[in-house]
Amino acid sequence: MADAEDFSIPTLFNVRGKVAVVTGGGSGIGTMFAAAYVQNGAKVYIASRKEKQLKEVSEALNRKGPGSCHYVVADLSTKAGCDHLADEIKKREPKVHILVNNSGATWGAPYDNFPEKEGWDRVLGLNVKGIYYLTVGLTELLAKDATADDPGRVINITSIAAVNTVATGSTLADAGNGLWSYNTSKAAANHLTSLLASTLAPRKITVNAVMPGIFPSKMTAFGYKTHGDGMAAGQPMGRTGVPKEMAGIALFLASSASSHVTGAHIPLDGGALVSRVKAAL
Repeated sequence: MADAEDFSIPTLFNVRGKVAVVTGGGSGIGTMFAAAYVQNGAKVYIASRKEKQLKEVSEALNRKGPGSCHYVVADLSTKAGCDHLADEIKKREPKVHILVNNSGATWGAPYDNFPEKEGWDRVLGLNVKGIYYLTVGLTELLAKDATADDPGRVINITSIAAVNTVATGSTLADAGNGLWSYNTSKAAANHLTSLLASTLAPRKITVNAVMPGIFPSKMTAFGYKTHGDGMAAGQPMGRTGVPKEMAGIALFLASSASSHVTGAHIPLDGGALVSRVKAAL
């Protein structure tokens, strides 16, 4: 009976003792996810190419506690880099409860002069291929001891740019430059989320996507710098996202509150998508 169950917040959103891997955890949204888990008692591994950032974030989160934060240096734009991270995690942990695929890159350039290597290969490699290969690499640890009531969790950070059909005029790029590969990669990441959700459900692993609008991060720093207060003024709620809102979705998708949620693409944008804010990202 429902009235006999414990629906308290500490029970529904509990991640204490869980092991999480957060890619791109050295800045922005990745740090927000990592902080949410560490502050609620999880053991978190953050990963990216930049050791200095990873070390600084790990030390800051460990001072805060009560969970712990550790890091692994890895380039997740290649299969080899994803395999390296998965192998390092396997050396240290027999089980992973939560995987957050957050690492991402963007590139802006004119329509008729868009570079192949930096513009397409690296962006698609990190934003799409990286999600696939790291999830594959950690599937065994996510599936271990997973149940329908306590499944393994994969959370992919995509973007409302996934459904934005205008490549130019973005706050993430200079005037005249378009985000041809970034928007495409985020649409692909959403569809990959659906494919992984259907594939991994029988193994008791949920796979969901968070589609952020504008939040403070390294990727949006250009927009905040060049547009200032205009970044907030152009949003339906009159402001951009703040870390506590990312932390809330992080805890929801990693806890028993969302055990039966999989294959979802969740906008976190203050209404930009439903309000059809032009080129919000």
